Amino acid sequence: MSTIRGARERARIEVTAAIKDEARKQLAEEGAPKLSLRAVARELGMVSSALYRYFPSRDDLLTALIVDAFDAIGAAAEQAVAERTRAVPPAERWVAVACAVREWALAHPHEYALIYGSPVPGYIAPMDTVGPAARVGLVFIDIVRGAFRAGDLTLPPLADALRPDAERMAADFAEGVPPESVAALVAAWAQLFGLISFELFGQFNRVVEEREQLFRQAAGELARSVGLRDAAAV
Repeated sequence: MSTIRGARERARIEVTAAIKDEARKQLAEEGAPKLSLRAVARELGMVSSALYRYFPSRDDLLTALIVDAFDAIGAAAEQAVAERTRAVPPAERWVAVACAVREWALAHPHEYALIYGSPVPGYIAPMDTVGPAARVGLVFIDIVRGAFRAGDLTLPPLADALRPDAERMAADFAEGVPPESVAALVAAWAQLFGLISFELFGQFNRVVEEREQLFRQAAGELARSVGLRDAAAV
């Protein structure tokens, strides 16, 4: 019985992967709003009722693709920091992570658009997406936390009106990081992804030619904005 069960599980994994692969093709060709379970089933030679046993609705399939994309970009960020020991200056690790995220986005533009582009009409992301979505941010937070513990963090300025919000954010998702740096982290996170989106979605066309160099310089400046030292030397 265990052999039969194992074969069934492997078959399910293979079919699930094939469904996701075909759905990603649809994302590239038609965009997320036009993703269709019937179309995916047709391309795979399946009847719709069979596909529904794997993904009961379009939103379930979208959620699986979103989780996969967040996990993939998160893994790229985690690998970038894992390849650099704690002896590497925090600012350098920050820039390495930022560049790894950009490289993943450029290599997977349609999956990036799914998670950081326009919202899909009618789709509401479930809690299943929260953990994967946080992976990149947690890498940046850990870099700043480590610098703070090592006494190698310069606290950026923080407006009095923003302090309560910064303290709440520190308690919610950045324990061990001073509120000053947490507020700057959120701003830096938004700016990094803004730069990536500008490049990916064509806003830099006929404007910026040396896009990698612009991104590296901006990433170094953002490292300095959160209080990481020696960012200018990266």
